[in-house]
Amino acid sequence: MALSDELIRAIDHVQKSTDVKVLVIQGAGETFCAGDDITEMHTWGDANAVMRRVRLYQTMANALEELDKVTVAAVDGFAVGGGLEITMACDFVVATRRAVWGMPEVDVGITPGWGGTTRMARLIGRRMTKEVNLLGALHPAARAVQLGLWNRAVPDERLEAEVDALVEVLLSKNQQAVRQLKFVINRGVEADLYTAQGFETLSAGLTGAVNGAWHVPDADGGQGILAFTDKSSLWQQRRGLAEEFWSDGPDLVSPGAAEQS
Repeated sequence: MALSDELIRAIDHVQKSTDVKVLVIQGAGETFCAGDDITEMHTWGDANAVMRRVRLYQTMANALEELDKVTVAAVDGFAVGGGLEITMACDFVVATRRAVWGMPEVDVGITPGWGGTTRMARLIGRRMTKEVNLLGALHPAARAVQLGLWNRAVPDERLEAEVDALVEVLLSKNQQAVRQLKFVINRGVEADLYTAQGFETLSAGLTGAVNGAWHVPDADGGQGILAFTDKSSLWQQRRGLAEEFWSDGPDLVSPGAAEQS
C-alpha cells in the first residue's frame, strides 16, 4: 500500500506542475515492479477492504493514464501483475530485451484489479488477453512489442539512452497539441466513431484558436466573458432580450399542472 500511496502523490504533484512535460517511471534496482506482495494478502482484511484496495489501485492507474503529460515506462527486469498494469496505463513503454512480463495471478487463485483484464483487452484484444491471464505465463519483452503491448525492446545497456532520445523528441513538439492528441485518443477509443470524430473536430478548432490561426467572424472575440465580468451593456442586452422573450411568450403549463386542471 505504501508504494501505491507514494505513486498517487507523485502523480498528483506532476499533474499540478507547469514545468513537467514528460513523466518517466522506472523501477529501482533490477525490477520494474512485481505488483503486490502476495505473502501480505492475508493482512488486507475482509472482502470490502480488498475491494477498497482494488479501487485505490484503479484510481491510481486511471490518474496515470489521464495525466495531461506524456508518460513513459522504462522497464528493466520483471514487470508482472500490478507492474505490468502500470505500464499499460503509460503512453509509451520502452523495455530492455531481458525484461519479463506477465499476469501470473491465476496461479495463486486471484484475478487482476488494476487493468490486467480491462485495459489489456483494449490494447491487444480479448483473445490474447485471455491467453495472457488464463495461462499466467511469463513472456520476453519482444513478445510485448509484437502484441502491441509495449513500444520497443532495446539492448539492455541502451535503455536510458533510448528513453532520453524519446523524451527529447516529445519535448520538441507543440505541447498543447500533444495534450490534445492524448485526450482525443484516450476518449475516442472508448466512444463510438461519430462521437470520437466530434472530439477530433473540437480539437481541431481548439488548435486553430490556441495557435491564433483562425478568426471566426461571428464570434465575439471574448467580449461576452468580459461583458459578464463587468456587467456591461452587452451582457445586459443579451440577458434582457432572453428574459423579455420568455416573459412576453405564451403561457406555459407544466404537464403536472395540466393534469390537475
